[in-house]
Amino acid sequence: MDIPVLHVEGETLAEAYERALVALRKRGVPLRTQYDRPGDPPSLDATLNLTVRRPTADPMIHKAFPGGIEDLREYVMELQGAKDHWVKNVNDPADTRWEYTYHGRLARYGAWRETREGRSVEAGPFVVPQIERVIEKLVRQPFTRQAQMITWMPNLDLDCYDPPCLQSLWYRILEDAEGRAWLNTNIRFRSNDAWGASFMNLFGFIRFTREVIADAIAQRTGRPVELGRLNWQADSYHIYGKDLAEAEQRLFRRIETTAFEDRVYRLDDPAIRELYDEAEAEVRAKIRAYDDEHPEPGREGGLR
Repeated sequence: MDIPVLHVEGETLAEAYERALVALRKRGVPLRTQYDRPGDPPSLDATLNLTVRRPTADPMIHKAFPGGIEDLREYVMELQGAKDHWVKNVNDPADTRWEYTYHGRLARYGAWRETREGRSVEAGPFVVPQIERVIEKLVRQPFTRQAQMITWMPNLDLDCYDPPCLQSLWYRILEDAEGRAWLNTNIRFRSNDAWGASFMNLFGFIRFTREVIADAIAQRTGRPVELGRLNWQADSYHIYGKDLAEAEQRLFRRIETTAFEDRVYRLDDPAIRELYDEAEAEVRAKIRAYDDEHPEPGREGGLR
């Protein structure tokens, strides 16, 4: 028996996200997972190849994702390093903080956290600043096929209860007839929670690509860089059985009774943009409060 492969395209993020979920509902196969609780129905699972042709075009935000505008802002900040200090010291069995962050793996691949004489340092057999190296490569040679970042560390992740779902990011720049630079992106996930996480993942990495990669290239080259198509690959694209009823209620049934315009938000809507922008201060306050309540082992108070 074969796991189906879904091929989905959409002009905007909201459109592509909805089409991918509809395709999964129609063609996904039932599969058990290691995270199922007693009595949970099986998940719906498939392999996904999704293309968003204009990643930053509106409408970007789908109302059906299980979160709010503030959650999107928090996730974007996390992908840009706001929570990197929440990673635990792997040499301390009593440290129960996170195993990793995506930004930590991308910015300092090969590093893990240690505490020495009351201060945290980055340590590891080797440390590769992947984000910086990829930006440098694309500035020097926009058409390179080597602008890739990875997260998987087999020495840690093969024994990790919840290893990274994100596996790699790959970038290449194409110039159009007018000489404009278009940054094309491939992102691969080994496992992608279609209902509970995939929209936040997609939105977050579009903003990461725009604000961390493309803006840095534009600044260093002195020329604008637009975002070209995003190709999103998920080895396991799934809705957990426990989430099927919510997905039916919040999305699938609404497709039959509402217009697409009523199921989405535009990021360029002033009210939505205000919520998004103003959430940053709230998120930073939330992180500070968490740091104060959960001080790093060996330190007084939280990290900043």
